[in-house]
Amino acid sequence: MKKIFNICYLSILSIFTIFVLLNTFILSEVYQVANNSSKNKTLIEPSDSEKTITETTYKDENIDIELKTYRENDTTIYVASVKGDSKLLKTALANNSYGKNVTAKTSTIAEDNNAILAINGDYYGAQEKGYVLKNGVIYRNIAVSGKEDLVIYEDGTMEIINESDMSLENLLEKGAYNILSFGPGLIINGKISVDANDEVGKAMASNPRTAIGVLKDGTIIFVVSDGRSNDSEGLSLLELAEFMKSLGCVTAYNLDGGGSSTMYFNGKVINNPTTSGRGTSERSVSDIVYIGY
Repeated sequence: MKKIFNICYLSILSIFTIFVLLNTFILSEVYQVANNSSKNKTLIEPSDSEKTITETTYKDENIDIELKTYRENDTTIYVASVKGDSKLLKTALANNSYGKNVTAKTSTIAEDNNAILAINGDYYGAQEKGYVLKNGVIYRNIAVSGKEDLVIYEDGTMEIINESDMSLENLLEKGAYNILSFGPGLIINGKISVDANDEVGKAMASNPRTAIGVLKDGTIIFVVSDGRSNDSEGLSLLELAEFMKSLGCVTAYNLDGGGSSTMYFNGKVINNPTTSGRGTSERSVSDIVYIGY
């Protein structure tokens, strides 16, 4: 009888454990369909004849994007500089839905939203707390003590704040339009804000990285580095911060990295996303930051 009880107990425990793992990491649940009626949708996309597009540039009457590739610290780094109307800086959710384990590849989300340029975002879906503000819409208003966020305002300016210090309502009153909640901040008020001991969770020191920043003149900088491969080692947070400082960023912020790090430009993936270094493959994510109409 005791043996039967133990078998039943272990079976129930196993089933419960499997359910918890599935519910946490695999089973998706949509909480809210995204509201795309953006108050910043005031620009009309130019016709194809009004655009100038090459492998490394995109230009129309509203926006000017230039892509450059760098080699630093045995790592390939892709940098997109964006000048023009800040109304074209947006975020988008996988499957146009806010929820749990709702994901898609960066390139897929980008294509769904006709993005010109896109990088993976903060992967809000991996967290149960923290501010989620996308294109002026509040999806989650649960502050995390000590959490550093990047606030992108309607005019394109950026500020790194601590969720403990400012309510989401106050940020909206100040003109907050998007909040990215991953971190940490890399450059605050022109100064590097990380050191050699800083890392994200238990991540390796050298990783594929994704970051966003802004120059003093308002130019927006999208950065993605390859890593975890024989061709590209990857960057530490300090190396990433130092690189963005060298570009002239006065504010810079670290986004989800590793296998998530992806840059999409002019209809194709530019970098070499990889989780283990044994092949190129995009990881599905919950959201992107992009330039588009």
